[in-house]
Amino acid sequence: MKKIVLTGGGTAGHCNPNLALVPTLKDNGFDIVYIGSYAGIEKQLVEEAGLEYRGISSGKLRRYFDLQNVTDAFRVLKGFGEAYSLLKKLAPDIVFSKGGFVSVPVVRAAHLLRIPVIIHESDMTPGLANKLSFGAAVKICCSFKETLSLLPEKKAVFTGSPVRSELFSGNAERAKKFSGLRDNGFPTILVTGGSLGAASVNEAVRHVLPELAKKYNIVHLCGRGKVDPTLNHFEGYVQYDYIDKELPDLFAMADLVISRAGSNAIFEILSLKKPNILVPLPSNASRGDQEDNAASFKKQGYSYVIENNDLSDQTLLSGIEEVMSNRSKYVEAMEKAPESNAVKTICGLINEFAG
Repeated sequence: MKKIVLTGGGTAGHCNPNLALVPTLKDNGFDIVYIGSYAGIEKQLVEEAGLEYRGISSGKLRRYFDLQNVTDAFRVLKGFGEAYSLLKKLAPDIVFSKGGFVSVPVVRAAHLLRIPVIIHESDMTPGLANKLSFGAAVKICCSFKETLSLLPEKKAVFTGSPVRSELFSGNAERAKKFSGLRDNGFPTILVTGGSLGAASVNEAVRHVLPELAKKYNIVHLCGRGKVDPTLNHFEGYVQYDYIDKELPDLFAMADLVISRAGSNAIFEILSLKKPNILVPLPSNASRGDQEDNAASFKKQGYSYVIENNDLSDQTLLSGIEEVMSNRSKYVEAMEKAPESNAVKTICGLINEFAG
């Protein structure tokens, strides 16, 4: 039996695309081990998926000066040593990395041990963790065609973004029972900021709840620790810090999705053909990748975009009205999106280089 190590973490967006590959990898005869951080969200997700999980030390890679860069450098070095020992013991045929800070020591250790590495870059512009890993990779997959020009030419492969197959098995009736929302025929808005939440989106949605609840039911995924208990009894509104198994059902029930513009999230929305509003994380709070992602989706007609700095009661309510009034236009654009069977393509590359 062939063996593969999957790595990537820090957010659910660095883990879920890996998990999307698991059923096909198992069908192809791979024994799977996941290497992530000691206590990142990926640990819970991977263990819930029933995979073997190994944790290593991880530090954050920053582009700016911070005293924590010093201490985190030691964590990264420790992580490299732990990854090297693990990989030597596990002796995988290949490593597949979805990025995130924890992936760098795993990828570099694999390269030193002459284990083939395939990387997937989700965002339109490559992140620092993946950039540091490019030299160790035999192939670099990407979600956006625009990304190909930013990657080493001989290594770059457009694959699209792997999406979990279970997302397509959602049931709206189950979601109605689970959420307990009003059965009044109102359209449903699903608000999500990813596993870490989105403070500005949370605040904006809650500020206009009295107005929204006149016409919509609202399901709000707030992020861990960001539920507001004072709103628990607001009619037509339910909130959760994080949802996993019930997410396909909530997507099936949703008529409109309001989301940050992380790559994993928006490609799931695209695959499900859900009319959506994207509020990208601003460049002053990130490296600007979400703004690039959102701009691409807006240009192709898949999404309505509200820049974070422009987010207000008026822009949010008018955006919701615009998308709901023109739902068919957005759905039609998404239906014309080039089909990319990312799971099949990526697993084909894995099989090729695993020997």
